[in-house]
This record gives sequence, C-alpha cells and structure tokens, in this order.
Amino acid sequence: MDYNVIWYILVGVLLIGYAILDGFDLGVGALHLLAKGDHNRRIVMNSIGPVWDGNEVWLITAGGAVFAAFPHVYATAFSGFYIPFMLLLAALIFRAVAMEFRSKEPHRRWRQFWDAAFSISSAIAATLFGVTIGNAVTGINIGADKEYQGTLMELLNPYALMIGFFVLTVFTLHGSLYLIIKTEGELQKQVKQWAMKVYWIFIIFYIIVTGYTLFLHPEMIANFSFGKINYIGGRHELIDHYDTFVSITAWIIVILNGLAVLNIHRCLVKGLEHQGFISSALSIGAMVGLFALGIFPNMIVSTFDPTYSLDIYNASSSQKTLKTMFYIALVGIPFVLSYTIAIYWVFRGKTQLDENSY
Repeated sequence: MDYNVIWYILVGVLLIGYAILDGFDLGVGALHLLAKGDHNRRIVMNSIGPVWDGNEVWLITAGGAVFAAFPHVYATAFSGFYIPFMLLLAALIFRAVAMEFRSKEPHRRWRQFWDAAFSISSAIAATLFGVTIGNAVTGINIGADKEYQGTLMELLNPYALMIGFFVLTVFTLHGSLYLIIKTEGELQKQVKQWAMKVYWIFIIFYIIVTGYTLFLHPEMIANFSFGKINYIGGRHELIDHYDTFVSITAWIIVILNGLAVLNIHRCLVKGLEHQGFISSALSIGAMVGLFALGIFPNMIVSTFDPTYSLDIYNASSSQKTLKTMFYIALVGIPFVLSYTIAIYWVFRGKTQLDENSY
C-alpha cells in the first residue's frame, strides 16, 4: 500500500470538502452588499450563520494533515506564502468579527460598515485562495534548501491573480445557488437573477483560464496521456505505475466537470434549487481534482530546477508515521463527516430570523 499516494488523496478530499462548504460561505459574503435593506441583508448573513464556523474545520483539518504527512511542504508553503497567508487569516477573522458585530447596534452607518467589511473580506479571502492555486500551478522560487527565495509581488503575478478572480467567480456562483435554497419570495427572485449573471461571468472566466493554462503550462495535462510522461525531470519515474489509472481518472473528472457546469444552467432555468447546488459542488470538486492530478506527484514546483520540487515522496513523513496516521484518519474523518451532516440536517430549510439571529 502506497501511503504517500493515499495521503495525497486524503489531503485532496479535505480540500475539496473545504472548497465546497466554505466556498459558498465566501460566495454568500461576496454577494452580501447586493441585498437591499436591513432585513434582506440579515437573511443573507444568517443563511450561513449556523454553519460557517463548522465549514472552516475542513481547512484546519487539511492544514493539519499536510503538516503531519508532508511536513516539508507545510514548512515551505507557510514560509513562502507567509504574507498572503496572514492576509488570508486577517480576512477570515475580519469577516467573522463582522458577522458578530453587525447587529450589536441599530445605527445605519454601523451596520453599513460591517456589511462592507463582511463582503470585502469574503471576496479577498476567496481571491487569495485562488492566488495560492495559481502559484502552485506556475511554481515558486524555491532552491535546494526548500526555502522560498522570492518576493510578495512575484506571488501576485498576473496568472495567479487571474486564477484568484476565477475562484472568486466560482465561489460567488456557488454562494448564489446556496442562497436560492435558503431564501424565498422577492429576495429569492433577486438571487436567481444574480446567479444567472454570475454563471455567464463564470463561463467566460472558465474558458479563458482553461485555454491560457493549457497554453502557458501544457504539463498540467501530462497525466491525461496514456503514454509515458516526459514533463518535469524525474516525474515520469515516480508515476509510471499509476499512469493508466491516473489518466482514466483524469478523463472521468473532465467529463463530470463539463456535465456539472452545463447542468447548473439547466437547473437555474428550470428552478431546480437543490440540483443546481449539487451540480456546483460537483464542478468545484472536479476542478480541485483536476488541479491535483495536473501537478501530481508534485506538491510545490520549483521554478529554479525541477529537482528542487517537493513531491509526495521527498517531502513526506516516514512510512511508519504515514501508516499510523492513516489508521487514525479512518477513525477521525467519519466524526468530521457526522458533525457536518448533523449541522446541515438540523438547520435545513429556509432561513428565518429570530432573537438569536445576527
């Protein structure tokens, strides 16, 4: 049993869970200012009120899994992306504070300030997640010492920013589909209009990002080939025995992603609320999966020398550690799933305001 691959998959599953769950949180936040009137804005904010903090558990769990299974990746990423990660942390904290403080005072300007803080911090957080993904695709300046040797502005390169804005559109669409489920009446009609507009913006970004990525980084589809992999020095030697399986998986995900994206529009037209949200979740899971397959087995690519790249073998913990943690994960992950399912079951249905609402 190859525990390195297993942990790569487990980390990917945790990140997919986070992207789907906290993705609509951030999307709802980004859309918040579009709602008119104090009542509607409270409905929008309270639609994620019972679940937003639980959703972020998936990010913490994913970070812990990377720390334990791939410590060199964790150390390099958190040192290289230190400032962006601190900005991300500040945005996540500020949006949480905004939710708690918004309704503490009835004054209009007080609430307007926290509304703006909630929306802007949500948009910044979503964009920074995309910037991180963009740099993972292009690679960063790490040397033989596994330390980042670049600047903040190099991380904020045009391609990474493009991916950042793309992720913002993905989360915004996902959030609007969630709001359709949680709202009713006139507000729901407005949200449906937002969703349709965001959908076409997403489609434009999707086409541009896909085409430009394939042009700029053709190695991202190396694992889609059934032949021998020749991209990135030494990479084909690592995945030769996974070649067919990875290629088949990649094409299945491509087809799934295309169908899910098309079905979102169908669901918006036909008013299929839950199906639209599920399709959006599947498309997000598929896109994260395609990203993971695109860089596999690398986790951080070096722009200096391919041999300096950190992959699932040279950046991992010992086999004994990976094996022990695997059995612990078999026990722990079901608890996270059970908690998530229970929370969503308890707070199902349309959002209603009461004395405990934000």
